[in-house]
Amino acid sequence: MKKLLWFLLGIVGGFVAAHFMTKDPRGNELLASIDSRINGFTDALADAYRAEVARETND
Repeated sequence: MKKLLWFLLGIVGGFVAAHFMTKDPRGNELLASIDSRINGFTDALADAYRAEVARETND
């Protein structure tokens, strides 16, 4: 139960921190940079998955 409480406090704390970061222009730039990196990573994973599926269907 104690671990669940810490987990929930961590989630709430993250949302509060993100809320304050979006109000600051530097924080907004930082979050935009993180978002673009995550999007780049997920795009690379999706491309690799599609290439693997295409390779398997051609075999």
